Amino acid sequence: MIAAQAKLVYHLNKYYNEKCQARKAAVAKTIREVCKVVSDVLKEVEVQEPRFISSLNEMDNRYEGLEVVSPTEFEVVLYLNQMGVFNFVDDGSLPGCAVLKLSDGRKRSMSLWVEFITASGYLSARKIRSRFQTLVAQAVDKCSYRDVVKMVADTSEVRLRIRDRYVVQITPAFKCTGIWPRSAAHWPLPHIPWPGPNRVAEVKAEGFNLLSKECHSLAGKQSSAESDAWVLQFAEAENRLQMGGCRKKCLSILKALRDRHLELPGQPLNSYHMKTLVSYECEKHPREADWDEACLGDRLNGILLQLISCLQCRRCPHYFLPNLDLFQGKPHSALENAAKQTWRLAREILTNPKSLEKL
Repeated sequence: MIAAQAKLVYHLNKYYNEKCQARKAAVAKTIREVCKVVSDVLKEVEVQEPRFISSLNEMDNRYEGLEVVSPTEFEVVLYLNQMGVFNFVDDGSLPGCAVLKLSDGRKRSMSLWVEFITASGYLSARKIRSRFQTLVAQAVDKCSYRDVVKMVADTSEVRLRIRDRYVVQITPAFKCTGIWPRSAAHWPLPHIPWPGPNRVAEVKAEGFNLLSKECHSLAGKQSSAESDAWVLQFAEAENRLQMGGCRKKCLSILKALRDRHLELPGQPLNSYHMKTLVSYECEKHPREADWDEACLGDRLNGILLQLISCLQCRRCPHYFLPNLDLFQGKPHSALENAAKQTWRLAREILTNPKSLEKL
């Protein structure tokens, strides 16, 4: 048994060193190329409208606010200034979302975003996004990369297609530090020793982002509060949770397997699903010893089986917001197909670790 485990870990490490590192290098190269274009567009936006200041800065070889959705798809979060005169309200009526409401009607004129405040005192995510979209469309026509960049039409989101190969979504957002949303108040679960009080304090201090983007959980609902709502995002908190042991390596392997074998019609799976399942696996295996390099095979196997279970149940709860289903809106046939493919993949890896050389 131990020999079989060691064999699996050996082949997984080989896979990581060859396939995952090559994927990382290729993605890093793409990010540099994409960020040059996005920075240029955002510079033009800033000239027209100084309230939209680019926050796309490179630090320690990574860009703050940039998320890799897939090797050809990226999201850049543009942090906006001054949210001070608003109260943050997440009462659970809008799963995965919150609204920003004026703390006092008299403060309307004190807001930097005064013309985007609705009659009922909400700061409208949709109105800000609509204004930003107009500015980006104008900037694309003026920027020095205008021959290689186009706006993606038929969406209220701000999406750029670059060199007909890459898609980048630019999302206006507010960074919320020092507060924690009520809809995530159940975390951490009281009976689970992971991640420990110090890490919990760090994660909660890191806070979360409020994004102006279309929210799948609100699809079909048309009331004004919904269209004004902001989407909760916990990217930095999730990254912090997954430090240490073989967690990051495990996630890298899952992302590479997804890109190579689970890029399926209907787009049922993205790398965020993988990241979410790594967090759940950390809860199931709370001891640091469970994330030792020697346990890499067990952890990967556990996550793939959990993924199959989620796909079969057609439900994948968000880690911090369990009322939010990450499979919402995905076609059932696509989820079933992904379950079958993941099962084939898991069985192949477990019964014949050497097969990783071909996967």
